[in-house]
Amino acid sequence: MLTTFKAYAKKTPMGLQVETTARNFKFILDEPTELGGSNTGMNPVEALLCALGACQTIVAFAFAKKHKINLDGFKVKLEGDLDPDGFLGLADVRKGFQEIRFEMHFKTDASQQEIEKYADFIEATCPVGDCLNYGVKLVKSGVVINK
Repeated sequence: MLTTFKAYAKKTPMGLQVETTARNFKFILDEPTELGGSNTGMNPVEALLCALGACQTIVAFAFAKKHKINLDGFKVKLEGDLDPDGFLGLADVRKGFQEIRFEMHFKTDASQQEIEKYADFIEATCPVGDCLNYGVKLVKSGVVINK
C-alpha cells in the first residue's frame, strides 16, 4: 500500500528565501550570499544531505533492537561535491551532486563486524538513500497561473 507524502514550497519576499512546509512543520531554505541568497537558512542541497543523514539515523535507531544492536549513539557526517557553475549556467556540468559521501559513527558495544553488517542494512533500508541511489521518477503534474 502506498503512502503519499506532501510538501509545499513558496518564495518569501526576502531574496531567494523559500518557506517549505510539510504537515504542520515549516523550515526556511535559502542560498549563501555568494550564490545570490541572503544566507538565512541552509540551501536545498544542504537540506538533501541533512535528509539523508536524518533518514539513516532514524533507520539505525528504529531497527537496532531487532538486529540485537545496543545503540547508545549514532551520527552521520555527510558531504557532497557540486559544481555551482552548472546551476548558474556558467559551464556545461551536472547541476546536482556528483558524489555524496557519508561516514556513520556508532556508539555501541557491538563488534566491528556486527556494525559493518548493520551499516550495510541501514544503507540498504534508508528511503532517502534509495531515492538518491536509484533515482526517482519526477512528474510535473501541472502548471498553474494565478492572477
